[in-house]
Amino acid sequence: MEIKDFDFDLPEELIAQTPLKDRTSSRLLVMNRANETIEHRHFRDIIDYLNPGDCLVLNDTKVLPARLYGSKKDTGAKIEILLLHQQEDDVWEVLVKPAKKIKSGTEIVFGHGQLHCVCLEEKKHGGRMVKFAYEGIFMEVLTELGEMPLPPYIKEQLSDQSRYQTVYAREQGSAAAPTAGLHFTTDLLDQVKAKGIEVAFVTLHVGLGTFRPVSVDTIEEHDMHSEFYHLSKENAQKISAVKKAGGRVIAVGTTSTRTLETIATEHNGEIVPASDWTSIFIYPSYEFKAIDGLITNFHLPKSTLVMLVSALAGRDFILRAYQAAIDERYRFFSFGDAMLIL
Repeated sequence: MEIKDFDFDLPEELIAQTPLKDRTSSRLLVMNRANETIEHRHFRDIIDYLNPGDCLVLNDTKVLPARLYGSKKDTGAKIEILLLHQQEDDVWEVLVKPAKKIKSGTEIVFGHGQLHCVCLEEKKHGGRMVKFAYEGIFMEVLTELGEMPLPPYIKEQLSDQSRYQTVYAREQGSAAAPTAGLHFTTDLLDQVKAKGIEVAFVTLHVGLGTFRPVSVDTIEEHDMHSEFYHLSKENAQKISAVKKAGGRVIAVGTTSTRTLETIATEHNGEIVPASDWTSIFIYPSYEFKAIDGLITNFHLPKSTLVMLVSALAGRDFILRAYQAAIDERYRFFSFGDAMLIL
């Protein structure tokens, strides 16, 4: 398949720059795969489409305040660093701007000297391995000095940093939010549970590869980024029990989907406790083994995420739904509206 098969024209003014005041007031486009119909609702109506005995699976990763601004120790040149993932102790893989200024051995200072790092290794595409030095607890220093790493298409400042976290975020480690979950409130999740719907959690730490454009013409040649995931015994048992009882597994977000599909692929369709790295790339004609439905936001043209939803709902149906969303002036991407695929 060719990358151009997943392209569409998106007016720039439909890219949401700020979150809505009420998380559940986002719009919801509902796609029914059985009869290829589309409905326009609001996210608070999601409960109408979930049945007792279903299982909602959410990604409880928490976004790190991973963007740091510092200066070179020797010249004072301004440097921006974005944490990608921790390798060991205080060694991290990071992205650096401007990368050409940072060579092996370069020292960078942040804040008033509360945090230092030294470059250990140069990698491709602006990547570096660095080792941090500080006093106290790293996460406390990072919370003091770091900023939330909003996606490159969001130009507005985020006044409330918590709006780029889900209300159930608890496992620190992401460079970006699992944005399908941003629409949920604690009250809405309580309503879900009260209706007899199981709520289970996976953890997948979202990497910046999620925003990396596909740079090949033929999608099968794309090299998918790798991300760490974890599924506990308790949550694996919840999801398995629902599947065995004939209930539906509804993934909240492409990250939850990729986690469950990775585990099912590697364990003969079974959902079992697991922790590992996944680079699963889901595109048409992938056969889903774990999920029965998906809640997701609207994704970038020609992105791997558009390919994933096309694998679930069919490329033509997805492109028709996206065009309907554009015609109805839905808000797109991280702070935008949602779709439900059943």
